[in-house]
Amino acid sequence: MLIFSLVLFQSTYSLNGQILKDSISINLIKKGIDYIYNFQFSNAHKISYELSRLYPGHPINYLYNGMITYWENYPLITTSEARDLFEDAMNKCIDECNKIKNPSDEPEILLVNLCARGLLLLYYTDNYLSLDVFPLATSTYQCIRRSFNFTSHYSDFYFFTGVYNYYREAYPDAHPVYKTLAFLFPRGSKPMGLEELQIVAKNSIILKAEAYSFLTLIFLSFENNYQQATFYSKSLHIIYPDNPEYLGSYIKNLLLIKQYDEAEREMGSSVSNLKNLFFQSQLTIFKAILQEKKYHNNQLAQQFYLTGIKDISVFRSYGNEYAAYAYFGLSRISKINGDEENAERYRKLALKLADFKNIDFGD
Repeated sequence: MLIFSLVLFQSTYSLNGQILKDSISINLIKKGIDYIYNFQFSNAHKISYELSRLYPGHPINYLYNGMITYWENYPLITTSEARDLFEDAMNKCIDECNKIKNPSDEPEILLVNLCARGLLLLYYTDNYLSLDVFPLATSTYQCIRRSFNFTSHYSDFYFFTGVYNYYREAYPDAHPVYKTLAFLFPRGSKPMGLEELQIVAKNSIILKAEAYSFLTLIFLSFENNYQQATFYSKSLHIIYPDNPEYLGSYIKNLLLIKQYDEAEREMGSSVSNLKNLFFQSQLTIFKAILQEKKYHNNQLAQQFYLTGIKDISVFRSYGNEYAAYAYFGLSRISKINGDEENAERYRKLALKLADFKNIDFGD
């Protein structure tokens, strides 16, 4: 998730001038962000009212409300009734930012603009809306390049430079089909990208969630360092214990490093998140992995895997990775049962759905 918090902390801007030194406003915004990430939406909406009263007409209101919509309806899929509300908020934020031309306000407004674009791109990408991705990505790239000029203004810009530096090199390596396209963009540096993201994680108050989230994903999916990924996912869960997405990420990492007892404890303490159907579907697949790996009860594991696949299919592309984990498990169980045909069929289904083929929970 791209960094709304970054913007809200660093780019509070009134129509009459900058208010970055207004500690009362900053604390209000910080509190609102914590409410959103911790799924306390009733309180988050109260902060939204205060922001609109204090800064009427400012693009930060669209950004903040879009952030609420995104998390309150997570995962936001194309059939969601909240889709139009979300897209409208992000597009209005971008349009309003584009209207502000005062050079002295550029750092703050650039951050607001980038965050709105980033969240909208994330939504498009996660839902495989390629026709929407490419035009927005083209114009957003110019904003990202401008952000390199402002790292001395706000250290939070290191998030954008870090993401660019790392993914410019890592993504084409993981997906060779994009290597030709990557040559159109200036080279990055994976070590530099990691260093910049770690600076944000260590030194920022508001951007910790975003930095930890990206670092978790990078070490899990690109660096194949599950121990380091677990460190970041645990930190994120500790900061926002009521966020089911962050809890799910932490449990997944615990299972990958074979900390089955700790994973089971976390699953047992997740009562407050059971209202979230997406998390429930993940939990069913996690239970299957536990039954297979810890208890060696393949019959029960198979039941959980099949139920998990069915339940998570409702969430379309968001559920693909978890469905892949289930198919990998079914493939292993089929092979143990001597059913080579289904073992191969399930494995092919898993590989088709998985973005990162190495994460299969095998030995």
